[in-house]
Amino acid sequence: MSKVNFNDYTSYYDTGYDFSALLGGTTNSSGNLLSDYAAIKNGSYGKLMKAYYAKQEAESASQSGDTTQKLTLMRSSADSLKKSADALNDSSLWEKKKITKTDEETGEEVEVEDYDWDAITKAVKAFVEDYNSVVDEAGNSNTKNVLRNAAWMTSMTDKNSSMLAKIGITIGKGNKLELDEDALKKADISSLKTVFTGYNSFASKISQKADSISNAAARTKAVTYTSSGSYSDTLSKLVSSTVDERVGDKDTSSDASSKTTDK
Repeated sequence: MSKVNFNDYTSYYDTGYDFSALLGGTTNSSGNLLSDYAAIKNGSYGKLMKAYYAKQEAESASQSGDTTQKLTLMRSSADSLKKSADALNDSSLWEKKKITKTDEETGEEVEVEDYDWDAITKAVKAFVEDYNSVVDEAGNSNTKNVLRNAAWMTSMTDKNSSMLAKIGITIGKGNKLELDEDALKKADISSLKTVFTGYNSFASKISQKADSISNAAARTKAVTYTSSGSYSDTLSKLVSSTVDERVGDKDTSSDASSKTTDK
């Protein structure tokens, strides 16, 4: 958030206006009124009003940054996206397993070795939902680094649109992802693994960028103006601590330290 300069707003208010017309009906019966009249006529009252309104507008403009609530939601959404992307990159998800299925002809339950398509579909669906949540939150953000990383993420997704379409994922309105579950289950397993597994896979890159978005939200000071005229990051620190506890509760096995830097 850029620093708001009080002087940027002082030029908006014209102190050359003659305020004497406002007290045209006053008489000499009140010393206070005459004193006020003199202050208005010589311009000192106008200067005072100018300073007051300039300060009010400067403070109001300072509040245009992201609030504590926005930063909390942004970080929470980004952390969820990272986890769902990492889950898709887990090799165990893509191993064949012994699964009990019902034979369509006999109706009997038989045990076969196949990919767990229900688990795969559930994981992909969670990823799509978390991705769209980040797009929503970033669209309402005023934090430069959040917006920059979110823009990089959607741009990278757009570049991979053809590959994603092959596995039932398309880009819809507002850069949000749309999932066709039937198309997903019919997709070639090698295409799915290409998209979701490996260090340079789509899922891996989304995970890295989600981490960057979360870090950007965590580093940003919540908009809080103190009586002394300076900004306080007390709420921001408290919120960061709260989110850290939430993330730890959801997945105690994850590494809390981030080594990914903004790109």
